[in-house]
Parts: sequence; C-alpha cells; structure tokens
Amino acid sequence: MAVLQMRKLRIYGLKRNRKQILEMLQRSGAVEVSDIPMEKEETVFLTADVSASQSLFEKERKEAEEALEILSRYVPDKGSPLAFLNGRKPISAEEYYAFAQRWEEVRKTIQEILSLERDVREKEGEVRRLETQLEGLQPWLKLDVSMRFRGTASTAAFIGTLPGSRKGEDLERELEEASPGLAVSVEVISASQEQTCVFLLCPKEQQEQAENALRAQGFSRPSSPSKVPPAEKARELSRTLEELKKEKKQREEEIARMEPFREDLKYAWDYLTMRLEKYQVLGQLEQSRHVFILGGYMPLKEVEGLSRKLEPLGAVLETEEPGEDEDVPVLLENNAFAEPVEGVLESFSMPGKGELDPSPIMAVFYYILFGMMLSDAAYGLIMVAVCGFCLWKFKNMELSMRKALRMFFFCGISTTFWGFLYGSFFGDVVGAFSGTFLGQRQDLPPFWFSPLEEPMRMLMFSLLVGVIHIFVALFLGAVQFWKQKRYKDLVYDIVFWYLLVGGLILLLLSTEMFAGIAGIAKLEEPAGTIGSIAAGIGAVGILLTGGRESKNPVKRLLKGAYALYNVTGYLGDILSYSRLLALGLATGVIAQVINSMGTMMGSGPVGLIAFILIFLVGHTINIAINLLGAYVHTNRLQFVEFFGKFFQGGGRKFQPFGVHTKYFKIKEDK
Repeated sequence: MAVLQMRKLRIYGLKRNRKQILEMLQRSGAVEVSDIPMEKEETVFLTADVSASQSLFEKERKEAEEALEILSRYVPDKGSPLAFLNGRKPISAEEYYAFAQRWEEVRKTIQEILSLERDVREKEGEVRRLETQLEGLQPWLKLDVSMRFRGTASTAAFIGTLPGSRKGEDLERELEEASPGLAVSVEVISASQEQTCVFLLCPKEQQEQAENALRAQGFSRPSSPSKVPPAEKARELSRTLEELKKEKKQREEEIARMEPFREDLKYAWDYLTMRLEKYQVLGQLEQSRHVFILGGYMPLKEVEGLSRKLEPLGAVLETEEPGEDEDVPVLLENNAFAEPVEGVLESFSMPGKGELDPSPIMAVFYYILFGMMLSDAAYGLIMVAVCGFCLWKFKNMELSMRKALRMFFFCGISTTFWGFLYGSFFGDVVGAFSGTFLGQRQDLPPFWFSPLEEPMRMLMFSLLVGVIHIFVALFLGAVQFWKQKRYKDLVYDIVFWYLLVGGLILLLLSTEMFAGIAGIAKLEEPAGTIGSIAAGIGAVGILLTGGRESKNPVKRLLKGAYALYNVTGYLGDILSYSRLLALGLATGVIAQVINSMGTMMGSGPVGLIAFILIFLVGHTINIAINLLGAYVHTNRLQFVEFFGKFFQGGGRKFQPFGVHTKYFKIKEDK
C-alpha cells in the first residue's frame, strides 16, 4: 500500500532477437522506455530513424478505423446497453501472431471497403446533380422544342425566364409599348411567383429590337439548355438516375456483406496500434551493427521475473538505483479497499519525490464523507446492488471501470450505514406510505438521530469530522517530514499548528457562549487554560519560524506574522465541512417533498398509481442529482482541505511500453 520502488534499467540484447524481445516486453507491460544518455566515446551506438514507418502505420490505422466506421454505418454493431462493461476481448499471443500472418489479406479488405465507400459517395454526388437538373427542367416540360432553339430562316426565337408571374398577352402589350413596331408572339410555358418561363417569336429582322426590349424586362436565357426537348431530356435523366441509385444500392449491399470481417478490422486497428508503439520504442533504442540497448524504468518487484524471461532470448538485464535528480515515474499499489480511489488521486496529481501515497487514509475518509453527504439507506442499497451486480457479471471489465464501480460500491455501503443512522430510507417513505395508504403512520426510527430534527447536532458532528480529517492530514505531513529527516520542519510546520489550532478549539469548547450555541456541555477548567497555553506556544512558534527562509530578521518576522494569519484559513477549512450537513439535508428534504407530492392524490387506486409514478420519477432524479453532488464535494474536500495540508504532488505516472489496444486484450502467456 504505497508508491512502488522503481529501478533504472538497461537491457542489452542481440539485434537479431530484437523483435522477439520487444514483443515480449510489450505484452508484459512492465517497462517504461526512455532515452539513454550515452557517453561521447560510445559513438558506435546510434538511434534509427523510424518516422517513415510510423507515418505508414498511422495512415493504415486511420484507414482501418475509417473502414470500421463505414461498416458500422451500414451494419450497426448490435450489443446490449451495458456492452461497454464487457471490456476488451482477451486473446492469446498465438491468436495475435496468427492474425499478423493474415495482415496483407485484411489490408485488401480495408481497401475494398474504402473503395466501395468512395464509389457510393461519388454516386451520391452524381444523384444529387441529376436531381438538381431534373428539378430545373420541371418548369420547361411543356416546351416541345430544344431549349437551344434560336428560330428559323425567317424568325428569331427567345427561350428564357422573366422575373415574377407574367401573362402572355400582358407581356406582348408591354413589349410593343416599349418598342413600337415590334411584332412578337409570346407563349408562357410555366409561371410561378418567382419567375415566368416564356417562348417568344419575332421576325428575323426585328431580332435585335426584340432582344433589347426583353433585356429591359429582365429576360435571361437558361444557364444549361438541353439539346433535346425538356420532356425528352427529363426522361433520359430519370433513366440515368434510376440506374445510379440501383448501382449505389448494390455498392451499399456489398459493404454490408463485409460484416463478417468486422472482427478483422478491429484486429487490424489493435495490430497497427501495437506496431506503432513498438516502432516508437525502436526509435529510442541505441543500436550498433549487432547489438542494441534499451533503457528505462520498472518496478523493483518485476525485475526478477523480467530477467528470467530475457534469459532464453539471449538478453541481459542490468538495474540500478535512480539518481536523485532523475524524473522517476510513479506507480501505486494498494489493496482492494484503497485501490478504487487511486483514480481520484491521479486526477489531482501523482505523489512527488519522497511523498507518501495517501490512498489508504484517503479511502477511509472518502467513503465516510460520501456516505454522510448522500445519507439515504435506500439510495445506498441501490448503489451497492447495481455496482455489485456489474462487478459480478462482467468479469472482463477494464481495470479503470472496475476501480470506479468498486469505489461507488464502498460509497454505497457507507451511504447505507449513515442512512440507517439518520433514519432516512427514500426520505420518510415508510411513514408517508403507511400514513396515507395503511391508515396509521409508522416512521422508520433513526439508529442515532435525525439531522432534519437536530440540524445543530449534525453541524457540530460535521465540524468534528472536519477537524479529524485536517488533523490526520497534518499527521501525514509529519510522517513525510520524519521520513525525509526534516525534523525541524516537522516541529515548525506541524507541531506548532497542532498546538495553535488544537488549543483554539479547546479554548472555544470551554466558553459558555459556544457551548450554548452548539448545544453541548462546556469543558471545565483547566481545559481553557491548557488551550490558551497551547495556542500561545503555537502562535509564538509560527511567528518566529514562519519566515525562517529569510535572513533579514524584520522580513522574517513579517513573514511569520503572515504565516500566523493563515489560522483564518484553518477556520475556513473547518467550516467547509458544513457542506456535510447541507448536502445531507438536501437529500432528505427533497426526498420528503417527493413523498409528500406522491400522497396528494389521496389513498384511493388513483392516488396509489400517482404515488408510484411520482415516487419512481422523483427519487430517480433525486439520487442522480445528489449522487453527483456528493461525488463533486467529496473530491473538493479531499483536494483542498485534505491535500492542502501535506500533499504537493507533481509526480509523473508510470507509462509502460505495453498493449494499449481498443478491442482486444493480448496477454503474456503464463
């Protein structure tokens, strides 16, 4: 239950065994590879340029992903709503190598799917183009000559559009008035509010006169006139359109028939991902003509096992203690109780150099605080049942998901515990239901007390939990200082604050005013005197040592005074735990309101149905909202109030060279 000890390593191997060694390291996932600082005289070792291969693998992986998306579009991958809990499908190394032998065949399948999809897209574009042409021909279907017709030997013809809706006789009159002597015949082919399609004839010698008159009216010829009459062109386009749609459907059916290759496409993505990561490592190897060197870090407990695996491959493992200035990765190891909160810790920061792993202590408070905020036994039992079922049912679940569900499983247990202590089971549903439908109200009594009835007692208990939480954080800081042999810092930054904050709390508890407000018994003397002396010693100590890094005595004293002012921060931190009261009350009050709404329709059959519907909808919303609130505020109390007293973070998470696949889990043979 700690930060695992890391060892710096070098692996020396023959170049001819490089492939087998790298694949074994990748499947074992025990080594983080890093660049090796080489001495100037070791010029025989060079790194290889693998950028071209990496680009090729990136391109091929993108194509595999695109092919898989195309196939899923035409043949959706049917699965249950909980399929995401199944995790990656486990396969053996033999199955992985068997697929590697078929890679070229699968590559052709990928290219075929991409080619068919390109053909579908092209035909879709052509269909849209033809449909646009057909739409453009609709107003001209009554025209029985080519749209390119320009007249005969003695006549001039004009085929085009005019803005707005026009009538033939009105247009003839307007043209004759605008151009006296013009003899023109107008036939309206079609008319709409936007435009009028017309066919006009005039004597050949009046062509220019007619053209000028029409231009003044806003006349324009079709942009793409057909060589044949519009009706004939429309029939031709319709035939072509039907053929294109038929061909497009055939291509889509061909893609759908590729559904049996879905697993191969998933294999391909994972296979290329592994090769890409392997080549990234290849680019970090120092290599000569016959030998290569791989450097990095690994947990100390894995050294012996890895050494045994390397022996048959003709490689040698050399390890040493990392230097003080090295950026050593951090890997945590905890038991089943503390492991689930590692994700919460990682979201804040990994432990820095020389820091403790706070997960075991943090887990205890995390579950307690979460349960106090949600604090309804029924909600807790629902969480336990749902998370427990998923953990039992889905054995191959991903580790990160398993940790999250296990964390909420323990939070559910805590919620159930606090819910029964406070007497909350779907709020007051037992009393509301029995009083309305059974004729006599029978409430579920709390095992301890009800926060709704005694909010001040709940507030005092919440602040007490906060004091304990903060004091434990200071204790962890003291342990860290002790391990780092910073004994003076332990006294200055921990002991003095214990004396000051603890003394002030003791002094406060010995006053009549606070005891009266809190509703608790006042501490008798000499508690107040002891508290005053302890707080005074702590305050003087902080004043004199808070600015100890400054050599100037005046500046040191001013910085000490500023450090002493931070006692208000401790007061604010302790008051922050009043959110335990606020969120606990919110859950209970909303639940009671939901139950009251459910009983408004009376005790008849209609009232019972209404009660059930309101109960289901209301409590579903309530548990969702308050579960989210409990999660957010529990994290906040950990990140700010708890970590702020001892935890600096800044560590780098251990990132091993491993099998980081999406669909399949390739395991090292035991």
